[in-house]
Amino acid sequence: MTAHATRTPVLRAEGVTVRIGGRVLLDAVDLDVHAGEVLALVGPNGAGKSTLLGVVAGDTAPDSGRTLLDGTDLRRWRLGDLARRRALLTQANSVAFPFSVREVVVMGRAPWTGLPEGDDDELIIDESLAATDTTHLHLRTFPTLSGGEKARVSLSRALAQRTGILLLDEPTAAVDLRHQEIVLGLARSVADAGGAVVVVLHDLALAAAWSDRMVMIAGGRVRAEGAPAEVLTAELVEEVYQQRVLIHRHPVTGDLLVTPDRRGLRRPAVCSQSTHPGACDPVLKEFS
Repeated sequence: MTAHATRTPVLRAEGVTVRIGGRVLLDAVDLDVHAGEVLALVGPNGAGKSTLLGVVAGDTAPDSGRTLLDGTDLRRWRLGDLARRRALLTQANSVAFPFSVREVVVMGRAPWTGLPEGDDDELIIDESLAATDTTHLHLRTFPTLSGGEKARVSLSRALAQRTGILLLDEPTAAVDLRHQEIVLGLARSVADAGGAVVVVLHDLALAAAWSDRMVMIAGGRVRAEGAPAEVLTAELVEEVYQQRVLIHRHPVTGDLLVTPDRRGLRRPAVCSQSTHPGACDPVLKEFS
């Protein structure tokens, strides 16, 4: 029996089905989300990951099935209470008006207006900006930011809600290497502090590095669930993504790596002064 089997999930989707325009986006999906864990949702484009995240967030109503938050059907939650319990970061990262970065993050405190927790708004806003390395952007208007900056500011807004559940839809999609690590490190910190995090990711290596548990979705159904090493098998990844891959451990860190198997697709490198230095690098050759 797993540790999760002995605990009540904070979020549970039961037999969730979603249809749009005659197409089934989710087909009788079950999902449990536990406090203290980072759960990664992975799968190809159109698999149903974002739809599932929207269902467990309460933003998308399923055609059948239900979602329970703290054991209570989401349909019975009041919007204000829901906003204080879970925060959702969508892919859009859009704001209709030219608000400043700080004003965008202030929006994350709206659910606490008039409550004692609202007394710490300014401190929480400052901490949320600092956590995502966006303090220096606080006077900029949101539309003038790059895609990656918008993503980090939007994450600041979600962090400012100070909820126990964080739902993130592709938070690293437009983010550079350093800030990818910062963003997922924040997700890890929330879980380590007792919160629950669900994150949709396309980078399988990132998902493996930062998640405790992984759910792979394809065609609106759960294809596999478990620890990253259990889910990320070459056979399953190749079947689901229709792409040959190599799965191995990094020789220094031990991290699980998933890379396309490009053998036979490249012309052999010729070591000469005109060749890119990396072509003759023995370390790189080892992975060719």
